[in-house]
Amino acid sequence: MSQLTILHNPRCSKSRETLQLLHDNHQQPTVIEYLKNPPSEQELQAILLMLGMADPRSLMRKKEAEYKALNIDNDNISPDELIKVMRLTPKLIERPIVIKGSLDNADSLAVIGRPPENVLKLL
Repeated sequence: MSQLTILHNPRCSKSRETLQLLHDNHQQPTVIEYLKNPPSEQELQAILLMLGMADPRSLMRKKEAEYKALNIDNDNISPDELIKVMRLTPKLIERPIVIKGSLDNADSLAVIGRPPENVLKLL
């Protein structure tokens, strides 16, 4: 069985559905509650690579109040600064993220579980 990790928010219905879908497919992923244990800046950079996202903003939840409050919706903020914002305000990270392989290995694969069926690509 391949190593799977889910960056999970138990309060999010899509995150719960994605975790249940993994269990229904006989997968026992490592569950990281990323609001309690946010990924490091290096891990976020690796996740962006795994997802094929060049712009960190693509991984951000732009409708969250924190996004507006932090005034980060402008082109003057560097990608490194956006990654730092996600590390410090993990609520802004899109969820859930399922990783096949190691969280610290950019050669791993990842998908966002929106819709939850996206994770079936990793199985």
